[in-house]
Amino acid sequence: MKLQLALDLVNIPEAIEVVKEVEEHIDIVEIGTPVVINEGLKAVKEMKNAFPNLTVLADLKIMDAAGYEVSQASEAGADIITILGAAEDQSIKGAVEEAKKRGKQILADMIAVKDIETRAKELDELGVDYICVHTGYDLQAVGKNSFEDLATIKNVVKNTKTAVAGGIKLETLPEVIKQKPDLVIVGGGIATQDNKHAAAKNIKELINKG
Repeated sequence: MKLQLALDLVNIPEAIEVVKEVEEHIDIVEIGTPVVINEGLKAVKEMKNAFPNLTVLADLKIMDAAGYEVSQASEAGADIITILGAAEDQSIKGAVEEAKKRGKQILADMIAVKDIETRAKELDELGVDYICVHTGYDLQAVGKNSFEDLATIKNVVKNTKTAVAGGIKLETLPEVIKQKPDLVIVGGGIATQDNKHAAAKNIKELINKG
């Protein structure tokens, strides 16, 4: 199980400072959609330049023009790029094809997908590298999580790795670890803590035990 830190509510200098605090305990750093909207793909480029040994994920949540957008994120230094699981199959194929050409990976985000099981099977066949069940901010606010959905995709995928995001912190982590996803994505559970280093260390230690 790998640990991904999602950075959403920061600018580029702040993002780099946060990663400096926690880099020894994380495997992947995510430049979140709000950062990409505010700062552009230069946020990805600057993060990769600052931490060349870390895997960098660009959370573009691609919905269309997938090949082109994957190519742009790849040139900026992204190792993993996200596409929405709800995108057209043709877009998924375009993203996967472009990523393979460039030695990059695609994570399909299942946010707002209604039939998780069916779509996970389809995405598995379309060749994405990760399928991520994701409870967005707006649903987290009303107490939802995606832990049951993780069990659903774990049961149906054959080749694709699994990931889980949305409201994960130290207290909820044991429930996630039981299902052994390949990738655990934590945002505020690390980024908003007073002692970010300790939070990342504790989370990573728990994941390693799992």
